[in-house]
Amino acid sequence: MLKTDKERIVAELVEDLSSADTLIVADYRGLTNKQLEALRDQLIPHGARFRIVKNTLTRRAAEAAGADALLVMLEGPTAIAFIESSGDPAAVAKALAQAAKETNVLALRGGILEGKSLSREEIERLATLPPVDVLRGQLVGAVVAPLTQLLALVSAPLRDLHGLIDARIKQLEEQGEIVGSPAGIPEPAGDLSDPGEPESEPRDSSDEEEE
Repeated sequence: MLKTDKERIVAELVEDLSSADTLIVADYRGLTNKQLEALRDQLIPHGARFRIVKNTLTRRAAEAAGADALLVMLEGPTAIAFIESSGDPAAVAKALAQAAKETNVLALRGGILEGKSLSREEIERLATLPPVDVLRGQLVGAVVAPLTQLLALVSAPLRDLHGLIDARIKQLEEQGEIVGSPAGIPEPAGDLSDPGEPESEPRDSSDEEEE
């Protein structure tokens, strides 16, 4: 490979690493070109680009982009699913986990979610989550909070959901239902129309005339 080609690839990888909030790393050895193309096509609707990379060039790109957590995953033939900020990490993880099960060849190594390193086991647990839209609906339905907080949760970008995803993973592990409000979201204030609160006294009409 020419030096100019290597520099171009490194620059592209730096851009990919800088723009992707989430990525999943896999060992693709043994997959045919047809299987790789099919997997690429399957991930695109979920907002992910599946790219085969050379470890030497990816290391250079990771160091340049400050993605140090990726370096430990670059062993053997490597493919990376770069997930856009509007993509669905759970759906991508599910598709990759399914491909690994069906082919008995593809192997998940780990990933990065919002700068946080994820192990293979955590990626596999992520694959058990429902789609982002469904997850949002479950969380919103479980939270009793002021309207402004509900609107903020529904409109939150995907990059702000990793904490909620972590909490959901723990709940799935415990095989329980969501109870109460997630951490960080306060309980709603009491009923403002509580009959125990004294009502304000009406103003004397004579006072108004004097004013």
